[in-house]
Amino acid sequence: MVNRIVSFFTSLRLTVVCLSLALLLVFIGTLAQVDQGLYVAQNRYFRSLLVYWSPKGADWRIPILPGGYLLGGILLINLIAAHIKRFTFTKKKIGIFLIHAGLILLLLGQFATDLFQMESHMRLSGGESKNYSESDRVCELVLIDSANANQDRVVAIPEAMLSEAKQLRHPQLPFTLQVKQYYPNSRLSRRAPMVDTDPPPATQGAGQQLRLEPAAITYKMDERNVPSAVVEILTPQGSLGTWLVSGFLDELQSLKFNNRTYQLGLRLTRYYKPFYVELIKFSHDKYLGTDIPKNFSSRIRLHRPETGEDREVLIYMNNPLRYWGETYYQASWDPKDSSATILQVVRNPSWLTPYLSCALVALGLVVQFLSHLISFARKSSAKPMPGKGQGKGPTRNSAKERNVEEAVVPVGPAGAGKVGSFPAGSKRRTL
Repeated sequence: MVNRIVSFFTSLRLTVVCLSLALLLVFIGTLAQVDQGLYVAQNRYFRSLLVYWSPKGADWRIPILPGGYLLGGILLINLIAAHIKRFTFTKKKIGIFLIHAGLILLLLGQFATDLFQMESHMRLSGGESKNYSESDRVCELVLIDSANANQDRVVAIPEAMLSEAKQLRHPQLPFTLQVKQYYPNSRLSRRAPMVDTDPPPATQGAGQQLRLEPAAITYKMDERNVPSAVVEILTPQGSLGTWLVSGFLDELQSLKFNNRTYQLGLRLTRYYKPFYVELIKFSHDKYLGTDIPKNFSSRIRLHRPETGEDREVLIYMNNPLRYWGETYYQASWDPKDSSATILQVVRNPSWLTPYLSCALVALGLVVQFLSHLISFARKSSAKPMPGKGQGKGPTRNSAKERNVEEAVVPVGPAGAGKVGSFPAGSKRRTL
């Protein structure tokens, strides 16, 4: 049984099958991005163990293809197992070991990137300072207690919990949140006094003057789903009412309980940092007479209170800022505010693995090529040189050695000017 398992994971057929399925998965996943969008297609086809299919309107599904994580894991196991079983470490195989080590590192690095990489953005206007970046698409429900004058106590609830749970509790909150409605994408509009006669979506806050409608989920890259939810605040004494929270509402809403004031709202997920980034100047240069961008650059001030660090940094295209395990790229600008910049913030602990793996593979190829070249050169130099006269054309006595004599035929009416050869033993005559 053990031998069968080992033979299965070390077989070349498994490698070919996995590579073929990977090509098919990439092809199908690329086509699926047209209808499902980049992020949904990535999560469904490449960041999953299995790819499922279900008929439209059905609540069941069946697996139809292995996902990217499963194929990558099997290929990694196959590569390591085959390497251990078939290869023994010798000087002649150092290059092969380096190549395989680079491939293994590449697979592990990509897996670590998918698990730990985090992307966000930081929008800054001229003179504005921030110590956090925001997610591009994911929101969070926040409740902020501002009772302490020095600092705020923030309770953040991920958006995914709004769709999964009906009641939300937190040890730092003296009440419970009951999720009444949740829409992953929505539309808000002002209520018309004589037209909208139905009850408002909320009894407290801004929801009393608004109309909430669900919207179809969009998968386009240039559009974003804006979620909304209606939550009810439940206390031991009873309900405090319902509030409408939405990504469309920029300002937080207030609620009071036990002589404390809480700020409630739905906003993009924030990632706080132990330093501040202040925008000094944003430059957006264009080619003369056109709207084609020539250069983007942001001069910022980096201030970290705990260490006393305070310095200016210029961020422009192909020259990011690497700090605190994060990389700050000059990504875009705000068309509505010419003085505002948008920086892309990327945290990727394994960002060096592609470079190291490519370097290992290249080094392995060079070592393997040189080892064969040196071995071939040594074998060629050890062969004896050809002797004198070897490999040359026939000598004067070569006709005798081949037991062939030359015959000369005089000029005549028949066979004039022909030269032929006769077998040995025949006499040479002139006619």
